[in-house]
Amino acid sequence: MTIREFAINTVKKLQDAGYQALWAGGCVRDELLQRTPKDYDIATSALPDQVRQLFGHNRTLPIGASFGVISVIGPKHLGNIEVATFRKDGEYSDGRHPDSVEVSDAEHDAQRRDFTINGMFFDPIQNRVIDYVDGESDLRAGVVRAIGNPDDRINEDKLRMLRAVRFTATFDFKIDPKTFDAVREHAAQIKLISPERIGQEMIRMLAHPNRALAAELLLESGLLDSILPEKWFYQSDFSSEKFRQVIEWLTRLEGTDFESAAFLLMRFSFDRVLGSESCERGTEPDSAIYRTYQTQLDGLQEAWKLTTLQRDRIGWIGLHWNTLAKADQFTWSMVQPQLIHPTAHLGIQTAMAIAGQTSGIQLCQERLAWPKEELDPAWFVRGADLIQMGLRPGPAFKELIQTIRNEQLDGKINSVDEAQEFLKQKMG
Repeated sequence: MTIREFAINTVKKLQDAGYQALWAGGCVRDELLQRTPKDYDIATSALPDQVRQLFGHNRTLPIGASFGVISVIGPKHLGNIEVATFRKDGEYSDGRHPDSVEVSDAEHDAQRRDFTINGMFFDPIQNRVIDYVDGESDLRAGVVRAIGNPDDRINEDKLRMLRAVRFTATFDFKIDPKTFDAVREHAAQIKLISPERIGQEMIRMLAHPNRALAAELLLESGLLDSILPEKWFYQSDFSSEKFRQVIEWLTRLEGTDFESAAFLLMRFSFDRVLGSESCERGTEPDSAIYRTYQTQLDGLQEAWKLTTLQRDRIGWIGLHWNTLAKADQFTWSMVQPQLIHPTAHLGIQTAMAIAGQTSGIQLCQERLAWPKEELDPAWFVRGADLIQMGLRPGPAFKELIQTIRNEQLDGKINSVDEAQEFLKQKMG
């Protein structure tokens, strides 16, 4: 069984029991666009207790019951489907959740939703669209339009401003002028939304191939300044003229990696700390550049509630993309550690977006095709070898090992015997 078949069966069971039941929201939009929906939501006239009685308490979860939502548990490999009672929402005093909900019908349920393209229903049994908000017309025209009064929809949930940008960009649509005017009017209020929700939207936007359009809309709407860490404002320059360069980079960026796109979006701010070219100057942990850069990354992580892995990847890209772009100008011992790093592919993608297919990038690509034992040969000297020779671990100990490794990679030491001879000379 597929998730689609499970969603059809769920609707059929509700309808056979005498309830109205329809697919709702994004899955309807995606079906009409001939895209595969990520998940299926069902709206119904059945009350939460009736849904649980019909499907059984052991096959349902009342996680959202206070809002009329019951999760129907599917086969293990399919996950769950949310079944929500048709409702009208009360006031949204927190700009996020309705203070109360009231059981209603399909038409009023459609009116409470965010955008017309997300406000349609579909009956998979009769194979027909039920559209109370003229969503089909907007879908055909490629328009993201708020349902009803745009100011009302945004006041209900401020996150809808970022969702408007995301839908417009990912579907390559146009945004309705009145809807966009409302986004501009309320842009500063996006700060009322939790960092987690903002981060989720930003990740989805920046991981999409149409990320450049999303960035343009974020700037034009005024949302960009409000989703950046406040401590960045005094040192960030996101003027429209300079931001064109960011758009070009994001347009050229290949792949669907969020971290590369996030670094490019923030590049001008980071450049104030690192300098636009000499990023490798900030790789030493005890340098002022490095410490300041880490502080900026901490601010971004907090503003979007990024994982430590995401934060570290963005940080690594900023410190090493330029080394990869100019790899042919550096010694192999400077380049090789970057190429064996797990984030190397992100650094190369970023370098290509900024600098194009440089001779340095070509060298990196050629070296990455080497066999593992050639790209990352065994070390001639390890810590245990130095301890056996009577050296005690410490800063000089680590530096000596790295010196020998660099000499090995650069072809100046070619065997274990030569490494040991080098050690004897160093130790006097």
